[in-house]
Amino acid sequence: MSYGYHCEECEEAIFPAAPRTDITWLKNRQHLVKEVQSHVHGGLDTWIVEGIEFLDKHVGHSIVVTQKR
Repeated sequence: MSYGYHCEECEEAIFPAAPRTDITWLKNRQHLVKEVQSHVHGGLDTWIVEGIEFLDKHVGHSIVVTQKR
């Protein structure tokens, strides 16, 4: 089972390679992750970068954590 983000307005979804707890954590703390990202020289894990890009693209939309089987 995979977990990810679904934009209810655009009907787009992504499923980064991370457990549900991490997906939810990123959604709830994207402001913190962006701050850390600006100070990290080695980069962030791919799933974090994918998640932040998706969340930025859908700012102001209804984003839910979802699953696919």
